[in-house]
Amino acid sequence: MTEELSSQYNWQAVEREVQQLWHDANLFHADPNAGGPPYAIVIPPPNVTAALHMGHALNNTLQDILIRYHRMLGHNTVWIPGTDHAGIATQTVVEKRVLAEEGKRRTDFQRDQFVARIQAWKDEYETRILGQLRAMGCSCDWDRTRFTMDDVCARAVRQAFFKLFHDNLIYRGKRLVNWDPATQTALADDEVEMHEIDGHFWYLQYPLIDSVMIDGRLVDHVTVATTRPETMLGDTAVAMNPRDPRAATLVGKTVRLPIVNRPIPIVADDHVTLPDPKSDDVKAQFSTGFLKVTPAHDPNDYDIGRRHDLPVINVMAPDGTISDQHGWSDVGGADFVLGLDRYEAREAIVEWFRENELLENVKPYRHSVGHSYRSHVAIEPYLSDQWYVRVTDPRLSHAALAAMADDQYEPSPEHAHKRQTAAQPWQNRLRFYPERYAKTFQSWHENIRDWCISRQLWWGHRIPVWTLADLDAKLADDVAATLDRWRTEGKIARHQSDSGATYFCPRPEFEKEFAAYVEQRGFTQDPDVLDTWFSSALWPFSTFGWPNPADFPAEFPEGDAALATWNPTSVLVTARDIITLWVSRMVMTNLYFLNRLPFHDVCINAMIQDGEGRKMSKSLGNGIDPLDIIEIYGADAMRYSLAYLCTGMQDIRMPVKTETLPDGRKINTSERFEIGRSLATKLWNAARLVLMNLENAEPPQTLNAADLPLEDRWILAKLKAAADQLSTDLDRYLYDDAAMTFYRFFWNEFCDWYLEWIKSRLYSQGETRRTAQQLAAFCLDQILRMAHPFMPHISEKLWAELNRRYPTRGVETLQTPNQPLTVSSWPKPQPAWADTTATQHVELLQQIIRTLREIRANINQSRATEKQKSIAKLPSADLRCAATTAELVLQNRKTILELAGLETLRINPADFTTTGAASRVVTDPAGQTLELAAPVAGLIDV
Repeated sequence: MTEELSSQYNWQAVEREVQQLWHDANLFHADPNAGGPPYAIVIPPPNVTAALHMGHALNNTLQDILIRYHRMLGHNTVWIPGTDHAGIATQTVVEKRVLAEEGKRRTDFQRDQFVARIQAWKDEYETRILGQLRAMGCSCDWDRTRFTMDDVCARAVRQAFFKLFHDNLIYRGKRLVNWDPATQTALADDEVEMHEIDGHFWYLQYPLIDSVMIDGRLVDHVTVATTRPETMLGDTAVAMNPRDPRAATLVGKTVRLPIVNRPIPIVADDHVTLPDPKSDDVKAQFSTGFLKVTPAHDPNDYDIGRRHDLPVINVMAPDGTISDQHGWSDVGGADFVLGLDRYEAREAIVEWFRENELLENVKPYRHSVGHSYRSHVAIEPYLSDQWYVRVTDPRLSHAALAAMADDQYEPSPEHAHKRQTAAQPWQNRLRFYPERYAKTFQSWHENIRDWCISRQLWWGHRIPVWTLADLDAKLADDVAATLDRWRTEGKIARHQSDSGATYFCPRPEFEKEFAAYVEQRGFTQDPDVLDTWFSSALWPFSTFGWPNPADFPAEFPEGDAALATWNPTSVLVTARDIITLWVSRMVMTNLYFLNRLPFHDVCINAMIQDGEGRKMSKSLGNGIDPLDIIEIYGADAMRYSLAYLCTGMQDIRMPVKTETLPDGRKINTSERFEIGRSLATKLWNAARLVLMNLENAEPPQTLNAADLPLEDRWILAKLKAAADQLSTDLDRYLYDDAAMTFYRFFWNEFCDWYLEWIKSRLYSQGETRRTAQQLAAFCLDQILRMAHPFMPHISEKLWAELNRRYPTRGVETLQTPNQPLTVSSWPKPQPAWADTTATQHVELLQQIIRTLREIRANINQSRATEKQKSIAKLPSADLRCAATTAELVLQNRKTILELAGLETLRINPADFTTTGAASRVVTDPAGQTLELAAPVAGLIDV
């Protein structure tokens, strides 16, 4: 036996062997018709931009713990793997690579050529990502791997778009959008990250065309305060608060906009902050009472412009340079800034105002500025025609609010009506763990704005909408008649935009025929692609073949059974930063298209930071590659450590250090993974000890737990408590508690106490040895089952060894497991194992043993101070206690002597004394006190 199970735990060999076993047996493939309660998770699909990082390792470890746990519970369990095309991010990294390696830009290629470059990148990184997941031990159903742009998902995207378009929930409009000048595409509100930056308020004077008298003083100008002087070229008004005393005189007057000499009116609007230097409101402190209104470059100004019917003048190109080619005609004297970057233009304009003595003041100002979550540059409010999903419609956002669990929803009089809907089975079912994240979800849907879904990219799902290339052209009568007939037949839907242009969207199954017809008649398809999150929003049902799995018989041989069985999925495990980006949209779309939730539980996992509390990133050089940790510590050690560190209340601090490997590579690692390595080594060694002592073991017999020796009854009671608590912890997504529950039982109770307690029985002969072997083997069986969700490789390997060496196991009932641990059952502790008496008795004996060990340790510490050799055992000790305790101690005196390191123990001797002895008072579980005294004469100087 010892030759087959090495004395050293070689995780590399074990993990390779076990992963091959899983692969060969295809153990993770799920059958929707197999029966049992359904349990499903769809992986948050990693972006194909790069390999997985430690945050992915944490997220997927937690998912796999749940999947393996529920699989062992007998649930019909599936975990869908896959990857996300990540439109902006992936196109950006490929553009950078091509520019660096070939000196070419995207526009140097045909669209199909460049998309092929991105596809090659996707293929490379998809393979790496799936390989990383396998290396971590993820038990995904690999046969069901999906990609957000594969044929299955693409069909779902087109169907979803068509229905939303048909139902007037998708529209095209000219709106102020969040524009990323680096990637030159629009962003949704939740793709904008706010960062505090150090800026300034510039105070610019705008001359009045006609001077006025205010409070006996001639006023010939107004002063506006702005953090963005470069946008003043697009000003179309100056606004004042109507409660400002000066408004009565100035509202209706006209100022001449410097540089371009554009006459613009002074209007009254409540949005303007009244000036107050003593106010707690920072805006009031900096306000002059006059607000420059630039509808094309500020969302608040855009709203003011709409209220006052102001012109909208865009003075920027999509790349953020000042341009007169996008709706700006009265350039006037602004030639000197044309073509300049927005920040260069800012400096030039400020200098112009200074030279012309119109710069009144400059004040430093720290404020929050929106940045692109992908390119990380400051976003530009930009007027643009885009496609939107009308998520403000009650059918979407209100349904999401109604789905929230009652006890996690905070009633709000202002928004209460949004939660009222006709009774639905999914109402009050959506629950967040930890529950504080329900507030984020609720607030988002109560204040939601329509979702901009068009992106000016090449990589992604192209928007399935066609319109006449010449927007001013008139449809030929025969074409109009054909389109009307198709619309009546339900084959296409039509939408008219704000500009009056007409757009057509075909059903997916009719798209090819429709496109061939209209493209021969002057129509073109919209060049934009959909926001990445559009396809991601459909992930919980697109992955199962919606709308019609029968269209893909190779992927879904069971037809629609997978969709019917596993949607809703059971839980979503994800990060808090995509509650609005992803969780929200999955809830709205799943409810809208299938009238059921995408999942019932949302488990928000912690974020991993370095030791200084910083986010791990390439730029900081503090990232940790999961494969490096697997190489150094093993996948199981990494998995257990991550679960152990994952509290629900705070992020994970992971101090990073650089380590040089034998091959010379320098990698980042962390000592936080030592706990997992130590536990794996302990598990290997403990299992090896048990297995070695099962050599030539007699076959087990059915036992009555109540008739077992004290220590056996105690370990069964502890086993039951641990298994029950572990189930409770996992059911509540308390990963750290679950990890500690297992650790305490295995290490502290089984290894530190039980194995030590029964060693003498294992080395004896006869019935006492056979019972000890049977209980040790059974406990190891249960320990491996409990360890499996956290440490699947080592538990699977040791399970196989246990099955080979001691195949039949149990206590009252004997079983012979013949399947891999992955598909074996979760522990089922018997109620009768909850033995309070045995627990209290052993706890008392443990107190006595610990106290005696402490006395011996203190004596040895004193001897070390005197340069004396330590003693292995105490020569003697006396115990004074109640008669019932004395009987218990007498029955277990041999064990106390062995475990405490004691030669002789006298119980209630007549000459008991603490004089000249190291003594302690111990309180037993029943509240009774007992005294221990160990004579120290000849051991230390008294």
